[in-house]
Amino acid sequence: MPSLAYPVPTDLSPATVKNTASLFRIVTLALISGAAIASRLFSIINFESVIHEFDPWFNYRATRVLASKGFYEFWNWFDPTAWYPLGRVVGGTVYPGLMATSGVIYYLLQALNLPVDIRNICVLLAPGFSAFTAWATYMFTKEMKDESAGLLAAAFIGIAPGYISRSVAGSYDNEAIAIFLLMFTFYLWIKALKLGSALYGTIAAVFYFYMVAAWGGYVFITNMIPVHALVLIFMGRFSHRLYVAYCSWYAIGTLSSMQVPFVGFQPVSTSEHMGALGVFGLLQLVAFANLVRSHVSSQNFQKLLRIAVVAIGALGASAFVFLTYTGKIAPWTGRFYSLWDTGYAKKYIPIIASVSEHQPTAWPSFFMDLQMLMFLFPAGVILCFRELRDEHLFVIIYAVLSSYFAGVMVRLMLTLTPVVCVSAAIALSSLLDVYLNPVEPDEEQDAVAQPAKSGPADAAPSTASSKSTSSTRGIFGIDTRLVVVFNTLWMLSFFVFHCTYVTSTAYSSPSVVLASQGQDGSQHIIDDFREAYYWLRQNTEEDAVVMSWWDYGYQIAGMADRPTLVDNNTWNNTHIATVGKAMSSSEENAYPILRKHDVEYVLVIFGGLIGYSGDDINKFLWMVRIAQGVWPDEIQESNYFTPRGEYRVDENASKTMKESLMYKMSYYRFADLFGGNQAVDRVRNQHAPKNIELGLPRRGVHVRKLDRPYLPSQERGHARAGSEERERL
Repeated sequence: MPSLAYPVPTDLSPATVKNTASLFRIVTLALISGAAIASRLFSIINFESVIHEFDPWFNYRATRVLASKGFYEFWNWFDPTAWYPLGRVVGGTVYPGLMATSGVIYYLLQALNLPVDIRNICVLLAPGFSAFTAWATYMFTKEMKDESAGLLAAAFIGIAPGYISRSVAGSYDNEAIAIFLLMFTFYLWIKALKLGSALYGTIAAVFYFYMVAAWGGYVFITNMIPVHALVLIFMGRFSHRLYVAYCSWYAIGTLSSMQVPFVGFQPVSTSEHMGALGVFGLLQLVAFANLVRSHVSSQNFQKLLRIAVVAIGALGASAFVFLTYTGKIAPWTGRFYSLWDTGYAKKYIPIIASVSEHQPTAWPSFFMDLQMLMFLFPAGVILCFRELRDEHLFVIIYAVLSSYFAGVMVRLMLTLTPVVCVSAAIALSSLLDVYLNPVEPDEEQDAVAQPAKSGPADAAPSTASSKSTSSTRGIFGIDTRLVVVFNTLWMLSFFVFHCTYVTSTAYSSPSVVLASQGQDGSQHIIDDFREAYYWLRQNTEEDAVVMSWWDYGYQIAGMADRPTLVDNNTWNNTHIATVGKAMSSSEENAYPILRKHDVEYVLVIFGGLIGYSGDDINKFLWMVRIAQGVWPDEIQESNYFTPRGEYRVDENASKTMKESLMYKMSYYRFADLFGGNQAVDRVRNQHAPKNIELGLPRRGVHVRKLDRPYLPSQERGHARAGSEERERL
């Protein structure tokens, strides 16, 4: 009977092995990309396709203008409803990269006859770009070590909560595409530096321009690359490769970035950009000195040249200080100072300190967002010191700077996560290289390692004995290898479960849709935000001005489509302080402010009944502080505390607190909900006041307090009846 077995090739050509490995990497990257996208869809699965948070609502509104009217109309769009009565020139005060990206995708799909709604593109943009981020991180890490480390880094950043927190479906913010641009620009910079390629430097400049157009965090790249180049110069590693890479990136990138209207001439007129310019000038001096040194052999002339270079450098630094002192170069901004002095913003710029993501990062947040990567991170940085090539030095600098900034500000955890994933991948890949494919020490190395107590005749048996036992003892034993490998696999599995749990529970809940869990485990959806905004849209005039705290400005404009006094752009501190003054003043003093700004509706968020801690009473002190910064004689924070220095809302609250407009609007008719029993504020765990009188409705100003039981049933039904319209929103 003929045999049915096929011959199995015993030797594979190098080309076959290489092609198989490439196919494996492609399939693995595809699976990682799928996991990255899928892990960001919990918000859609648990709730619905909806835009999250506050800033994304403006981005979505601007993208709708671009998609419906074209880029030219978007570029020249003046929004008269924002910052009433001032308005806002949107085209000149926005980073257009995010909107332009969504617009290009929209027009491409329309050209392919795929009628996808612009809202769905906006909702799914961040998950889609997370796949590109994983690929860019793979390419970057491959330059640091090898392909296996790159695959690990891509897998880490694909599911790490530190990145997912700003890239879930519906989180339509600038960071949705910025982290991909950050990592890809860094990869192109490393590639240009290693090859000395002007082509890669130019491509890096193009993506740097894309980054400038997309996110204000481009300043991190603007300073990170010059710091790397400066350290290389100080370490004596100047080369023509560095000169070509940096000059091509800086020259083209700076000229390109100045084409963004919101940036303009800042790259040559602000202190945040002077570091890059200074390194560019220093490179010219060093390159010129090296050129002259190569043609002149006189030691005295070289010494004179060195003195001249130092003198010119000192003169340039002095010129920078002089131009800054005279105002030709804008000084460092308050946001920069707040990175070095954590108390600076609270003292001088309370509008910055009032944002929760600008607070210092708590230690548990690092472990929540990074889990096991936290202890692999320093190990990977230490391994970079072993070879300390130019690209390894970049990772070390990136790790040091981003670690500090992430500790100062919660928001900057986003810039720390990529380098943590890269360093952790280097460490874990190096560990697996040792235990999965151990390298036996050869006889010469083993003979050298033996103590030279005996003569040459005794060395051979010792070497042979060591070789015979090396396969069963030490780290090369199969038992030790299995323990390490299985422990690593268990850690990776636990990391996946942790990331999935954190993403699904903590980072996938829209701020406009709240969810609570009953005692029986059932989930209750609280949709008060959209119901209230829809009520404003359906029951008010189109030009009715709504006053609220700046947190809700973008949402009111996006969902209610009504003019607002302030919004999340926060460009006019005096205007915001005016709203804070009205909220913290008595009705008699607040009413003229409302009438002066044509306010017809005042919106207040109160969560004392359902236990929503993000309400306006908890934010009230920031309103007072911002108003006090402009009117210190009229508004003083100490007046809103009890004589014992306590912030209370019960009968022990201060007189100024009880008379403030915010206090009266929050607790107006609140006690009526308890049927004669003692009213309790479930957020602050204090007894709520009774018999709060409010005179604004009698004066023509409508009060709309966002608290679920307060909404009349007829209005609630009317709001729910517009589900189709709300779905369009």
